[in-house]
Amino acid sequence: MILAATLVSLSIAASGADKKSEGFRPAAPEAFPNHQRSGALFLGAAAYASDANTRLAFGKLNPTKYGVLPVLLVVKNSGSETLNLARLRVSYVDLNRQSIENIPPQDIPYLRGPEAPKSPSPIPKGKNKNPLAAMEIETRAFAAKMLPAGESAHGFFYFQAPHRSGAMLYVTGVEEARTGRELFYAEVPIGDPVHR
Repeated sequence: MILAATLVSLSIAASGADKKSEGFRPAAPEAFPNHQRSGALFLGAAAYASDANTRLAFGKLNPTKYGVLPVLLVVKNSGSETLNLARLRVSYVDLNRQSIENIPPQDIPYLRGPEAPKSPSPIPKGKNKNPLAAMEIETRAFAAKMLPAGESAHGFFYFQAPHRSGAMLYVTGVEEARTGRELFYAEVPIGDPVHR
């Protein structure tokens, strides 16, 4: 009886989580205005900097207010070979060709230091919650390690940088799983978010 009640509550929680995440569905990379193609791999990228854009992916949290720029990468394998993404490397490149490495999602909460007390009162008022510790940071991060033929994957990479018009993502480390042959690098212009 307890097991049945637990399973029902878990399924309700799961369906609620599914409904919450249904709103975030990026378009196929070919729908992005400046998508790129590297062999059989299509890539599209978008910076999520404004409140309107970040609300769909991160709810009330806008990471750019805390110095973290989320950039969505959408990839599609249109070839016949499975692609290995385990060694995927992504950098943010600005107009001055300065390259900024992405920050692992588990390190994001540590970018925001502790706040100084707002009043000299000796009575503690409780802990201020770190907004960068939101679970959406990790759950929305790019996590695909393999990309079968005909499949797509998407997720965010995080950079400690302001978004600049004309910036791009420099993507390397994509390999054919069977042969280990690395595909050519791709420079993907960062455009505006596109949703289905």
